[in-house]
Formats: sequence, structure tokens, C-alpha cells
Amino acid sequence: MQQHADQYIDGSWRPSLGGEALTVFNPATEQPIATVPAGTAADVDAAVAAARAAARGWGTTTREQRLAPLTRLRDGLVERQEEIAALISAEQGSPIGFARTVQAGLPVAVASSYVELLAGYEFQETVGNSTVLAEPAGVVAAITPWNYPLHQIVAKVVPALAAGCTVVLKPAEDTPLVARLFAELVAAAGFPAGVFNLVTGVGAVAGAALAAHPEVDLVSFTGSTAVGRAIGEAAGRGIKKVALELGGKSANVVLPGADLARAVNVNAANVFTNSGQTCTAWSRLLVHQDQYEEAVELAAKAAAKYRPGDPGAVGTRMGPVVNAKQRDRVRGYIESGLAQGARLAAGGAEAPADLPIGYYVQPTVLADVTPGMTVAQEEIFGPVLSILAYRDEEHALEIANGTEYGLAGGVWAADEATAVAFARRMDTGQVHINGGAFNPLAPFGGYKSSGVGRELGRHGLEEFLQTKSLQF
Repeated sequence: MQQHADQYIDGSWRPSLGGEALTVFNPATEQPIATVPAGTAADVDAAVAAARAAARGWGTTTREQRLAPLTRLRDGLVERQEEIAALISAEQGSPIGFARTVQAGLPVAVASSYVELLAGYEFQETVGNSTVLAEPAGVVAAITPWNYPLHQIVAKVVPALAAGCTVVLKPAEDTPLVARLFAELVAAAGFPAGVFNLVTGVGAVAGAALAAHPEVDLVSFTGSTAVGRAIGEAAGRGIKKVALELGGKSANVVLPGADLARAVNVNAANVFTNSGQTCTAWSRLLVHQDQYEEAVELAAKAAAKYRPGDPGAVGTRMGPVVNAKQRDRVRGYIESGLAQGARLAAGGAEAPADLPIGYYVQPTVLADVTPGMTVAQEEIFGPVLSILAYRDEEHALEIANGTEYGLAGGVWAADEATAVAFARRMDTGQVHINGGAFNPLAPFGGYKSSGVGRELGRHGLEEFLQTKSLQF
């Protein structure tokens, strides 16, 4: 078992100022695989001080001076993709095939997109008698989750560095190992000391200290809505800019005339991939009442294809959830749905019969779900699909918009124009039309309690910029 006792601060690995350690577990075996330091407020102070000292110099670099190390960082992500995939599979539980293509592959695509964007981005424009400058926001606190641990790091840190900001990263305590690997790549890429800093630790200590730190200018957080509210409140007291990518309860709406079988099968892949630990997961499938039972049958058959198994095996499509707490939470939601009147069409709250060890949850389909049920309102963050019936298009829209969230969704229709017209009325940040693919260049973020701000592409870069006008 690897034992780490250092943080990456001011361009070097230095002993953590706290004496406690966090144990990292393999969720498939429940065995410890490493320890990392549980950073304290003192570690955060040191990291922020380093970032603040480096901010002026890095913020005044040219586009070319930033492009060089960012390109080397991107190349490092490419070179170590296999190692990254294996590491995330071990600490997070992603099946190795998914870890290779998405957990390791998507960060490469995102980093590449920012290298290309930065190469042509204009940081000033003329407006009348003014020159408007886009300047770095300053010191950024990046607080990231465990479900897509490297992607979320890259989606925050790379555009922040491209904008000329300095960064202190606090990764999720369940998945700190890939964050340490990322810090190694930053060190190898040749960024100036203090431009990037890493503090591992628990959210209630290191994360809270970072979000409220008076020398932090911007807080970028991805995680639960409850924690996002607390971070927003702490940042607000310091008049800091925040970017919050929070929870979701996304609806996938199948309108009459759409390809029902394809819509249901794509929905199953969407909600069972990564064991349902995806903030944009289509956890609510909305189907017209005349097609309801057919949809339930199709969903149950699709769920059978996602049999949980060893994430290290090449053919596994669904691994465990990240930890015991998450497993118990998801199972509790399944039990709640059944207690409130839902019908079990596939799966259930019991552990898979052949997997007594590991934090596994069966891929579950709940039928006869009504909009007021807990499973139709709250984010489960597990492999649970709720199927709801609607009477007509207006009823479907009412259900789709009838939660506090608005992060993502899908619409299926016989023709694109009908789907787009419905999507335009959905209160959500992204909508996939007839199965349209995820686009890492498009802005990503939510409405309502799903957050504020956007990540990815030009919009993601501009979250880390502020404007200054010079009048002539």
C-alpha cells in the first residue's frame, strides 16, 4: 500500500502540516490501497500564499508563454492514459474499458480543446472609444468530485491556467490519487512555482478553509447542491466569484412517434454507465401513457445488460459505486421508492447475489413512479431509473420541469423540429436531441439549483476572466 505524506505547494512536494491521513479504498474489494495527507487550514494557507505570490507574474504572461507548458501538460495526459485509467478504476471503481475511453480519454480531449482555444483567443477588443481587456480573475480555488475525478480537474484547472489564473486544487477525498498524478504532470510541464498547488483533505476542513479563504478570488466547485449552497454562502461573504456545477434530476422525454426502443436503450446506457454516478444522468424517463408498459419492458431488458462485476475485467459494463456510504444511500432510495408505491421492474435494493464483497448496487428500474415521489425529485446518484407516464405534451413538460434541478435532459421525437421545440421549453442547461452525443466544446452547466456558471469551451475559459475597460 502506498503511503503519501506530502502536498504539492509552491512547485515542490512538501510535508503536510497536519498529522492525520486519509485512507483510499478500492470500492470493488473494500481493501485500502493508499493513504494521503488530510490537509489542514494551515496547508491551505500555505498553498493560497504560494498561489497569491505567483498570480501577478503568471497573470501577465503572454498567450505563447502559457501555451507552452499547457501543451506539455496535455501531452503528459496522452502519454500516461493507461496508467490514469488503471488508477481511476482502482480508486473509483470505473470498469477499465470505460476508464480508458472516458475517465482518461475525455480529459485529453478537454485539455486539447483549451490548447486550441487559447491559441486563437482574443483577450482584448475595441468598443467605441474603449479598449476592453479580459484579465485573469486571480487565485482560483478548484474543488472537485469523485465521479469523473480527472475530467473535473482538467475542466477547471486547465482553463484557469489558460486564463492566467493560479490555482489551489482540493480533490475529493475518495479519489486523491489521480489528482497527485496530475500534479506530477504539472510539475513535469514546467509551470512556474506556485501557479498550481494541490492540497488533499476532507471537504469539511480543507475544502471549507479554501472556499472561505480571504486571498481566494474565485471558487469553482462541482458536487452536491447542499455543499454548493454552503460554498456559495462562504464565498459570498468574501464577495468572491463562484462557479457551481451541482446536482441534477434530468428528464429524458420520449414524444409519440419517436423510436421508443432506441430511446429507452440509450437512456439505460446513460443512467447505468459509471454506476449512475453522473450528474447529468437521465434518471427520469418520461413516456406517453399509451406506450408506458412497452417502455417498462424495454428498460428491464436493457438493465439486464449492465450486470455488475469486477471493474478490472475487460467485459464489465458496470462496477461498484464509490464507497459504502454511497451504496447505502442508493439502496435507501430504492427502498423509499418501493415504500411509496413504485413497482420494481428490474434490480432491487439487495446486493447482487454473486458479489458479497464490494460496494455494488443492482441496476434498478422503478415503474409506476409519480412526480411527487422522492425518487422522482431527489438526486440518487446511482444506477436507478424511474419511469413516469404523461398524458400529453404539456403534461410531459410540467413533469420535466417539476424539480428544483435543471442540468441536462433528452428529447426524442419523430422529427428534429418537434424535439427542438420541446427542448426550448425545458428549464435545463443541456438537452440531447434524439440521442445527440456529448460535446466537450459546448458550455456545460445548469439552471435553478443545478448551479451557476459554465464549464468547457469558450464559456468555460471566460469563467476565469474579468473585464477592464480603458477609455480613450
